[in-house]
Amino acid sequence: MPPVPVAVAAPVAPAGKTRYDGLAMLFHWVLAIAIIGTFSVGWYMADLPFSLTRLKLFNWHKWAGVTILALSALRLLWRLTHRPPADLPMPGWQKLGAHAVHWLLYAAFFAVPLSGWAYSSAAGFPIVWFGVLPLPDFVGKDKELAESLKQVHQFFAYGLGLLVLAHLGAVVKHVVLDKDGLLRRMLPGRA
Repeated sequence: MPPVPVAVAAPVAPAGKTRYDGLAMLFHWVLAIAIIGTFSVGWYMADLPFSLTRLKLFNWHKWAGVTILALSALRLLWRLTHRPPADLPMPGWQKLGAHAVHWLLYAAFFAVPLSGWAYSSAAGFPIVWFGVLPLPDFVGKDKELAESLKQVHQFFAYGLGLLVLAHLGAVVKHVVLDKDGLLRRMLPGRA
């Protein structure tokens, strides 16, 4: 009788090669919290009547957006100069989907704050980062352009929200169904 084939797990790389490095983890979690918080504030403030509270929330939202933009630039630079751990074993279509969502997330990390900055400029509300550093306007004041840019900003923000949900859904799948240790790759501590 011929031997029965046995599935053999792929060899596991050393601990340092199976997880993201500390700075990549820090960028990931700080940006995750900042993006979720900024999206939530944006959603909440959009329907508020004109008031001092709304103005304060808009300023906070813009400050957070510029901070997200700066951190995203640093994160992308880090990602381009530091290889992530090898992909976990999974079907090719899942790898393709994971890589597509990751790169679309990076694109959205830039598209959302840049479109918001342009919208704020066209609306005639300059950004003074944390009330200290005046930032240049992207465009001159233009009410019609501001309305268009508001729609663009909202489109990109909702797109980012959908990408985050897809990312979270994939994480849940890997943790609950696959039990393949994917989440540990992005958590500090021992592997």
